[in-house]
Amino acid sequence: MSTSCATVRTECLNSVGNRLAVPARINHFRGKCELNRRNFALNGIVAAGASVMTPSVVAEPSKGLDKLPFKPEGYNYWTWRGHKIHYVVEGEGFPVVLIHGFGASAFHWRYNIPELAKKYKVYAVDLIGFGWSEKALIDYDALVWRDQVVDFLKEIVKEPAVLVGNSLGGFTALVAAASLTDQVKGVSLLNSAGQFGDASSAAKETEETALQKLILKPLKEIFQRVFLGFLFWQAKQPARIESVLKSVYKDSSNVDDYLIDSITRPADDPNAGEVYYRLMTRFMSNQRKYTLDSVLRQLSCPLLLLWGDLDPWVGPAKANRIKEFYPNTTVVNLQAGHCPHDEVPELVNKALLDWLSTTVTPASEV
Repeated sequence: MSTSCATVRTECLNSVGNRLAVPARINHFRGKCELNRRNFALNGIVAAGASVMTPSVVAEPSKGLDKLPFKPEGYNYWTWRGHKIHYVVEGEGFPVVLIHGFGASAFHWRYNIPELAKKYKVYAVDLIGFGWSEKALIDYDALVWRDQVVDFLKEIVKEPAVLVGNSLGGFTALVAAASLTDQVKGVSLLNSAGQFGDASSAAKETEETALQKLILKPLKEIFQRVFLGFLFWQAKQPARIESVLKSVYKDSSNVDDYLIDSITRPADDPNAGEVYYRLMTRFMSNQRKYTLDSVLRQLSCPLLLLWGDLDPWVGPAKANRIKEFYPNTTVVNLQAGHCPHDEVPELVNKALLDWLSTTVTPASEV
């Protein structure tokens, strides 16, 4: 399937989701952290994992790093509510759970898992509807992914852990941590999705008229299916994905077969198009029900923000606002775009390991 970096970089969700399409069509929000829905649909399926980078940014740190071996069949599978969920696990020690962004998969943490696994037990899970997890035909909502991560912690990890999430995965990590305050000992966000509440702009619910319900709504749904179906087909073409990735990675050597395969394979699933449609029409329309301020009020653990300051969708102003709202926050600013873990993985790995060393005690050091 498809924004927050791997099946369609819809990774720039600014509420609860994530990003990417053609640079010429990118809407730079003029300092606002809110995703234009039409732009999101256009960005919807092309290069999850690639972020826009200015000429001054060089992705050299990824060179020479160990990389998670790409397995077309995936790694491990877990049955959750009757659905097949993919995850990777490596290393020993205190658990660290990595949660990808919109359109991505566990393979988007390719440069992070091997390094973190030298000191910790690292899990990377594919959210339902994405990556190698089942493209289930369900109603997608932020709480579905929250529940999945909460149950993953209870049934697979089975002990206290730290959550790390990019874009949509960042917001998912937050809501999961707020639900499991005893088990989650820390959260790290990389250019997280989610937005602060704005009472003045809250939409007023109106009662549907017979005309809207019987005529206008069905017509709208037909148009959406045709339009979004075309966008999905166009955006998942390998040549298109490669072209977009090369236009947004400063160092095009990172645009390799590994990255392209991790995007195209999930998008070929028979249900991928329908999942994409449901995400665009149902999940996106309900994003504003969940706000960062409401979730942060429930959080009680340390928070680390690893922020790509060159992200055209979620700039550093958002990280600063999170820190103001939640003082128990450490901010590390990086010269990277929306997915710093794949753009400057060496810097992300170091910052994350430094923070983890003060937040949890690796089992090897007990």
